[in-house]
Amino acid sequence: MAQTPQQRKANIAYARAQEQKMGKPPSEIKKKQDKAQKPPIPRIWVYLLLFVVCGGIIFELVRIIWGAFGG
Repeated sequence: MAQTPQQRKANIAYARAQEQKMGKPPSEIKKKQDKAQKPPIPRIWVYLLLFVVCGGIIFELVRIIWGAFGG
């Protein structure tokens, strides 16, 4: 199966990155990789999800307690 131009370009970029790593200690390579990693989900979405889930639980507990004691 022949490579598409996009695959060929990606393979060339990968080969260049591998050549730059040659001869360097693993500790130096890991430092560069750690800096480049980004979280898979933006923080704002995590906070929003926590607010919806935890906020819903808190409001439900307040409703149950209010109903039991408030009448």
